[in-house]
Amino acid sequence: MKELSIQDLDGQQVELLPPRETLYIDGSLDLAGVMAHNTSLAVNAGSLFSNAYSAALQNVEITQH
Repeated sequence: MKELSIQDLDGQQVELLPPRETLYIDGSLDLAGVMAHNTSLAVNAGSLFSNAYSAALQNVEITQH
């Protein structure tokens, strides 16, 4: 990891976050359930020096209350 120089820092911009009261909307609680499934299968049986390739399927479900 390289060290930052003053010239590197001069090119950066910062922005302050609003106060915590501004970020707090109405006191309601939001819950999100996330379920992710990855499925893949590759079979290489009964052969020597061969390759088996597999394509992966992905499913992501998000429910919010």
